Amino acid sequence: MQSEFELIARYFTPATPGPDSGVVMGVGDDCALLAPAQGQRLAVSVDTSVLGVHFPSDAPAEAVGHRALAVSLSDLAAMGAKARWCFMSLALEHSDDAWLEGFSRGFLALCEATGTHLSGGDITRGELAIGVTVMGEVAPEAALGRGGGRPGDLLVVTGALGGGAGGLAAWEGGERDLAHPLLCRYLTPQPRLAAGQALTGLATAAVDISDGLLADLGHILEHSGGGAHLELESLPLADGLVEALGEEEARQAALTGGDDYELLLCLPAGHLDEARRRLAALSLPLTVVGQLTKTPGVSGVEASRHTGWQHFRALNPRGTS
Repeated sequence: MQSEFELIARYFTPATPGPDSGVVMGVGDDCALLAPAQGQRLAVSVDTSVLGVHFPSDAPAEAVGHRALAVSLSDLAAMGAKARWCFMSLALEHSDDAWLEGFSRGFLALCEATGTHLSGGDITRGELAIGVTVMGEVAPEAALGRGGGRPGDLLVVTGALGGGAGGLAAWEGGERDLAHPLLCRYLTPQPRLAAGQALTGLATAAVDISDGLLADLGHILEHSGGGAHLELESLPLADGLVEALGEEEARQAALTGGDDYELLLCLPAGHLDEARRRLAALSLPLTVVGQLTKTPGVSGVEASRHTGWQHFRALNPRGTS
């Protein structure tokens, strides 16, 4: 097996950062030195992707690299932050040049697409797992959190829901066409960074939908107080989801499936038209799915639906063999 330093040099040393990168000292030193923009606050998040829990063992390496970064960047999107830097730790059972080539290509391509600079990390021997820390910048007055929602605010979601769960079901069912729309949603989710930044100043609270709409709505209610009413028939469903799962299971996937990485936001009704106008420039729909209420709890859905993705649940064995 190649040494840690050989692997880093070969696969994870990006081109020399430009003068606007904010990277004073990056990959190759004991620490990174970063220069945040004046007047901005740092937004920092970390996620771990584990074989058999967050992705199947036979998932394409390029998709695994993309996905490991995307799920962390999604947290920055929910805060309305601009992505700047990331750090990646990788545990590998053995050195596989073909796998590493694909993984690094997927990871670094998303770095380039989102303006995120890989600034350091670590590689060690162990069961396959990827830890990614992301850092972004946001103006103090613009940062979105989970605690700003108020009764009467509309609940809105970007894009469509259920594609992550639908894609996982398709993969576990044997689908391997990477152009399949549901597999794309599961394997290569797109963090809504531009949408989060576009809606600062309009939204009062936000969260990314990683664990399912209901579970992540629960995080907003925990911090904002009160309750919510959901309009089940209004949920925007991912392309091909109803055809793949049937209408009832498609709505269940949208509510509780997780892995969508869309944004759920609280929005005063008077801001809806402007919010839609801003997202139209990104070719991204914004759908009203409910409203915050004074009464605690969630109405409009059955109590049995109030669950979400559990990170201690293993994938179906068909997806991990």
